[in-house]
Amino acid sequence: MKTTETYQQQALQPGDYIDSDHAEIRSFAESQAVGATHQERAVALYYAVRDQIYYDPYSIRMEPETMRASNILAQGRGHCVAKAVMYAAVCRAAGIPARLGFADVKNHLTTPRLRELMQTDIFHYHGYTDVWLNNRWIKATPAFNLSLCERFGVLPLDFDGVNDSIFHPCDREGRQHMEYLVDHGPRLDLPWDELVKTYREFYPLIASAGQEIGGDFAAEAASEIKKAQ
Repeated sequence: MKTTETYQQQALQPGDYIDSDHAEIRSFAESQAVGATHQERAVALYYAVRDQIYYDPYSIRMEPETMRASNILAQGRGHCVAKAVMYAAVCRAAGIPARLGFADVKNHLTTPRLRELMQTDIFHYHGYTDVWLNNRWIKATPAFNLSLCERFGVLPLDFDGVNDSIFHPCDREGRQHMEYLVDHGPRLDLPWDELVKTYREFYPLIASAGQEIGGDFAAEAASEIKKAQ
């Protein structure tokens, strides 16, 4: 049976996808991890990943190399799982144990085009990051960048390094944004085969595309909000 100390050490090691030893990942972590404590540095890194790596659900490609943290950093965008991988990597690079978490969620605020492509409003294997702070695991979700939230009319999801940060507040009109249905538990690295199997089962239009779907999700969000006003 693994001891807590051993598990924490494993949650500090580079993985195939959480490539925290990559030079660019380490450079990003060094420049953004501002603070005297792990908690302060984890919070600073959260906002750096949230707002500097843009949320883009149309960037999904069924090629494993696209899901490495170093590639996500180079692209400057990614969907929720990609951004969770990125956050876990920079936390590890800063000496903070981190792992990935996955859950099925119902997204109440999406766009017609994304719903058409997904053929559902349930996001299977939605990604978040578990960070080891103050002797416990704390959940953080750096998915929606601030500028996207502003276009969507959604309050941004903040993180204080003390409380779990997985539920977006309601939007400015009081509408619910996200509902968690099933938690699949933590992983020390990205379970690529599980992810591909899930996407092929539930999102065949996206999984079979063979390339990025392409599109401007932020512009779609802004257009949707404008129509509702």
